[in-house]
Amino acid sequence: MRQILFRLIGILEIAGGFYGMAMELPRLLEFGPLHTAAIGLIAFALYAFVLVAGVLLLENSERGIHFSSIAQLLQLPLIATPVLSYGLHCGAFINLFATLHIPSHPELTWHFGSQGFVLAFAGPAAARLGVNLLALLSWLILKLR
Repeated sequence: MRQILFRLIGILEIAGGFYGMAMELPRLLEFGPLHTAAIGLIAFALYAFVLVAGVLLLENSERGIHFSSIAQLLQLPLIATPVLSYGLHCGAFINLFATLHIPSHPELTWHFGSQGFVLAFAGPAAARLGVNLLALLSWLILKLR
């Protein structure tokens, strides 16, 4: 059972990492502001890391388990505040988040076969904080060893 779950996590990491790299590459080749290029390079590097972690995990190496744990922790937080916004997902997500306005209401969103990266030093007026439940579950599975 452990091997099946590790393979599923590895497949999602490889698919999400490859898809993310493929989506970022045309943006990196465009001429534009330095800020956009820097964010694009960070996104490309994160997607490449997740892809490598997935490949190593499918090879059943100890480094693959360690790298995949880090990759899952990178996908865990969802932060959208007026000061900073951050979010990453590769392959799939199940997000549970709450708006920090009164009345606060939790929301659950999910999607499979996708990728996404947000890093900005600005964000929405209505702050939201959340967690990627799929990344949390994957991280816990990787700790089963």
